[in-house]
Amino acid sequence: MPTLALVGAGSGMGLAIARTFGSRGFDVALISRTKEKLQTLVDRLGQEGITAAAFPADVLDRASLTDALDAATARFGGIDVLEYSPAPHSPVPGVILAAPSEATVDNLQPQIEYVFYGAVAAARSVLPAMREAGAGTLLFTTGGGSVDPLPMLGNVNAASAALRNWVLNLDKELAGSGVHAAHVAINVWIGDGGPEGFPTATPEQIAPLYWDLHENRDRSEAVFNA
Repeated sequence: MPTLALVGAGSGMGLAIARTFGSRGFDVALISRTKEKLQTLVDRLGQEGITAAAFPADVLDRASLTDALDAATARFGGIDVLEYSPAPHSPVPGVILAAPSEATVDNLQPQIEYVFYGAVAAARSVLPAMREAGAGTLLFTTGGGSVDPLPMLGNVNAASAALRNWVLNLDKELAGSGVHAAHVAINVWIGDGGPEGFPTATPEQIAPLYWDLHENRDRSEAVFNA
């Protein structure tokens, strides 16, 4: 069975992506900070006939992230698709929002650590085996501000744009290797509770895009708009 590893797995996009791949024959490795929440997702997927397992890790702790991916590889025999999309649903120390004119090294660095460096660490954990196998997919998610930045998210957009640039360049480097990298920019509010007038979409509406990028290896980027 092929395996999807989800870094930043949660009950919204993570669960929807897990179902999208799981319903097509994938096992699922779920990675995020909270073991109890992960186990809830494992149980829900299991009730739907999808084999999943939990691997707690913090993307800001690169060693724990690498250990989780190594454990997932050992559990399932390999990782065929990596998806990276951590999104804090509670305050993370040092992670704040800043407009471009308010950006400082101090408020940029946590965003870069969270959004960009964690993605690089995750990719480096799985890429050697994918290259050796001559097959694999690396998917990375940011907000739409990585493509069309918003002033209120100046520091977030800068880190997201750095990740986007790296992913597009990585895909160019991997051309002909059988390994594919792609970036997803979600330019809508996911679920309920968004700002008035801001476009929204459900995780279930967005998730098929990830399967399309996995299948269509000529595409290195997709932007989801309402």
